[in-house]
Order: sequence, then C-alpha cells, then structure tokens
Amino acid sequence: MNEIVNGLVAVVKRDCPTCELVQPILRELTDKGGPLSVYTQDDPAFPEGVPGVIDDRGLAFSYRQKIEIVPTLIRFEQGREVERVIGWNRGEWQAITGVKGLGDKLPENRPGCGAINIEPGMAEELAARFGDTGIVSRRVHVPAHVDPMEAMFDRGWTDGLPVTPPTEARVLRMLKGTRRRPDEVIAIVPPDRAACTVEKAAVNAVMAGCKPEYFPVVLAAIETACGPKFGMHGVLCTTSFATPMIVVSGPISRAIGMNSGRNVLGQANRANASIGRALQLIIRNVGGGRPGPGGIDRCTIGHQGKYTMCFAEDELGSPWESLAVERGFRPDQNVVHIFTGNGVQGLHDHRSRTPEGLVATYAQCLRVVHHPKITYSTALLLIAPEHTVHFREAGWSKQRLKAAILERLQIPVRELMPGYNDDDEGLRRITPEQRARLDDPTLTIPKFLPDGLNIVAAGGEAGMMAAVIAGLSLDIGMDWAEIKP
Repeated sequence: MNEIVNGLVAVVKRDCPTCELVQPILRELTDKGGPLSVYTQDDPAFPEGVPGVIDDRGLAFSYRQKIEIVPTLIRFEQGREVERVIGWNRGEWQAITGVKGLGDKLPENRPGCGAINIEPGMAEELAARFGDTGIVSRRVHVPAHVDPMEAMFDRGWTDGLPVTPPTEARVLRMLKGTRRRPDEVIAIVPPDRAACTVEKAAVNAVMAGCKPEYFPVVLAAIETACGPKFGMHGVLCTTSFATPMIVVSGPISRAIGMNSGRNVLGQANRANASIGRALQLIIRNVGGGRPGPGGIDRCTIGHQGKYTMCFAEDELGSPWESLAVERGFRPDQNVVHIFTGNGVQGLHDHRSRTPEGLVATYAQCLRVVHHPKITYSTALLLIAPEHTVHFREAGWSKQRLKAAILERLQIPVRELMPGYNDDDEGLRRITPEQRARLDDPTLTIPKFLPDGLNIVAAGGEAGMMAAVIAGLSLDIGMDWAEIKP
C-alpha cells in the first residue's frame, strides 16, 4: 500500500455510474499536476486516461481507510486524513480540491455506490485477512492438500456428521449475532468443567451450521443446560436415553424461522437442527462429553436426538399459554427451556372427539413412561392441532387438561416394581401414615408430580396425533431462562 503524506486520494470502481461520471474530473485534476492518487477496487484500467492508477482489488487500502461509498475523495495532510467527501457534489469537490469551476458541466449531485469492501460478508473476510479479528482461539493450519472435513473428523471435533470449517471470517459473522463480549464466560461445561466463552460458543455454532441470528438462542441454551439446576453432568453420565432437548418460546422462534408445525421434531429445518446441534458440539468439544471408549457419555442405547433435539412451540396456533407464560414470562419475552428428552413415543388417536376421550388416551400412553410400575419421572406431552382443537372448542385450559391426566395416573403402591420401592422418588415423598399402609390395595401415588408433566402445542395441521417425550427426574429434568440479545 502506498504511503500517503500530502494530497488527494480518490477511491473508485468501474461498476459504479457515479465513478464513471467523475472520470473527466479525475483526469482534469491529474492534468493540473496536483498530488492525486487513485485507487480502483475492481479494474486496474479504470479510470481511463488517469496515469498511475493503484490496484486495490485486494481492498487493503479501502479496508484500512474504512471506505463505504465510491467515489470517495480524501485530503491528507502530514499523513493524516483531514477531510473527505463521498459521491459527487460539485460544491464539495470544488472545496476539497480548491479548483474553482471543477465539474461545471456535470450535474450538481449524484449519489455514490456501495464500496466492495462493505458488501455482505466482506468486512469479516477482510478483518481475517488483515489480522483485525480479536479472536483468541487457537488457529489450526490445514495444509492445502488436506480436506478440511477429514481433518476435523480426524481431530474428533464432529458428532459423526460433517461440520462447517470455523474460519475466522465465519466466527466473526457469528459473533455479530449477539451484543455480548467474545471473552464473556457464559458457562462452565461438564464433564471437564471447562470455561465456555461467547467466542468458543461461536466457533461451535459455525461448525453446527447456525446463522448469526440463531446465536442468542444457542447462548441461552448453553447457559441453561450447564447451569446448577439442570444437571448436565448427570445427563451425560446416565446410562438412560436422556439428552438435552431445547424448546423455544417467544417471537424469536418465528423471527429466525424455527419450525413449530409440520414435521416439528423431524429434519429439514435449519434453525431447529443447527441450534440443537450447536449445544451438543459445545458439550463435546468444550466440555469433553464424548461417548465411546474412555468417554463419559455412558448411554446404553441412545437415540437420534443426541445429534440434535430442538423445536419451537406453536404459540400462535395453541389454545393455551406457552411454557414461558406458565413460568411467569410475558408473551413478548423470548425463553429457552431445556428438558431431558428420552426420545419420541408416537401417540395416535383418530377416534376421540372429546377432551375426556383424549385424556384417557394420553393417560394410558403416559403410564408406560420408563415403565408402567415406576413413578415420578417426567414427561413432555406434545399435542398437534387436530387434538388441540377439541380442547379449544370445549374451553379446556391447560391446567384442567393436566389435572385430568394426573387424576387418571394414580398408581396403586402394590403395583410398583418389586425391588424398586426403596429408590422410588414417589415413596420417598409419601407421609409416614401412608408408609404404614404400603400393603393397602387402595393406597395410590401419582405417576408424575404436577411439575413433572409439561404440555406443549406443536406439530402439523393434519393428523390426530400427539407425542410423549419421557424425561429424567425433576432433580435434573428441566430448566429455563430468558434469551438475551
């Protein structure tokens, strides 16, 4: 880059009508012998007839001088910028050049065009190129002959599927999705109890395929899953099926295009898939929570949700308040819920047309969560529109529905699994008077505590279906938090 001490500097590009318009002005200034340097962003032969045009297709000068509009004319004195004008304005160009009558045959004003260095994605690419990122994460050099995808597989950074290479430019773009500082520690991630900064989260969000607008949801999910209430370490260590499942409430789910409708727990929605996957990659890559030989993830069987399990509530189509409103948030607040998802148990009822009939179906299916003779686990009941319509028409609230289900899920103590009683959370909570009646066939305890059964409206408009997603105990089972920008 040429060092500018005194004089005028013009930055132009051929692909700009206003730059074409001022070509004769630039030639005139050159002919008058004034100290003028012209940088071109796209064509070394432009402007035509101007000697000594400097090729700035690498955009180094434009980036350093923060050019936003072309043409830009800057006056330097003693190596410092003292004045600049953008676009074409006859009076401003005459003032900055000191040439009277300059451009008298041109229009009075013409707006300029956007500079190449501020086109979408270019700011981050240039910051990475010129070392202005501020990123402190370790750089890993991948030789040109090595496939980056294979290099990441070899280093154990993936969940078994390809990930997006986290280049500095991509990480910078992700960081623009939040107002939080890159060095802010948002969580201590188990099992290694490693500090996860916003920057580390951004690296993994890039790998997962997130867009920057998803990033606040990712950060909230990390904070909640790794917080003191959820018990992420226990979820990792258990031999059960559990994995952190993300449920999003609030306007942000619609703003970023999350799926709350058809195929809500399935594939093909980028926001759902990549947000859930980002959380899983952070637990793996930052916290060290990996399966396999020597890993702490001891899940016996598992399920596909351990890649990603994330969806949004259908708040606009629901007859009920959202999970967030149930927990005291306003409808306009954005909230993330983390639940221990043990996989999806599909539920079909194409005959019931009354709330009472559907309640009977739900209770029978919920009875088998974990085992028909085990109590006090948790579950999330996801209900699709062709079922919720019957509750809407009958005027049933969510609280009435939950109470009706729980009333049908009273289990005789004598039916509990033999040998399980001493560890059953339900038995630990019964009164001494009830404990004295353990052999009484009329003594029952509930399958779930009220807080252990969560109800969400979501799913496609066709199909009289619901789904049960079992969870672990209330000690680990669920937590929630507001999503910060």
